[in-house]
Amino acid sequence: MIARTLLLAAPLLLLSPGIGAAQGTQIGLTASKQDRSQPVEVTSERLDLSQYDNRAKFTGNVFVSQGALRMTAAVADVEYGENALGETEIRWVHATGGVTLFNGVEAAEGKEATYTLDSGEVVITGDVVVTQGENAVAGDTLTVNLDTGKGVMEGRVRVLFNKDTKDGATPPAEPAQ
Repeated sequence: MIARTLLLAAPLLLLSPGIGAAQGTQIGLTASKQDRSQPVEVTSERLDLSQYDNRAKFTGNVFVSQGALRMTAAVADVEYGENALGETEIRWVHATGGVTLFNGVEAAEGKEATYTLDSGEVVITGDVVVTQGENAVAGDTLTVNLDTGKGVMEGRVRVLFNKDTKDGATPPAEPAQ
């Protein structure tokens, strides 16, 4: 499994009482509602564009942002088209190659992610780990609606809760025996 950096952040999460190691777990997300009216910016080392089928492929150190939402990946395939007003807009982004999605407070990592802008839905698959501070939840697939802030983690769900001390600091780990 890919090493996880637990200090990143994403618009997804987390950890309501009663979450357990189940096949499908509801996840209450704490991030504020994503503003999908914000422009989407994509940067990368290379861009292959096909105007005929309204597709673009961004390769190498891909960084996608929309408002507070950030996504990094090795590759991102993008479909775009005209909306009802005749303006060009991105319809969806499919990222692969070690995807990290974050918003400054919460983070989600997986092997692949698809963000459908019209519905506000993000689906992350492949060894998914979602973190919020020292707490984490992991599974095979995370589906989250950025508008409602609700999501579901599925596939051998694992949760790690860390107690906080009275002053808000996480207590030190017990020494290994």
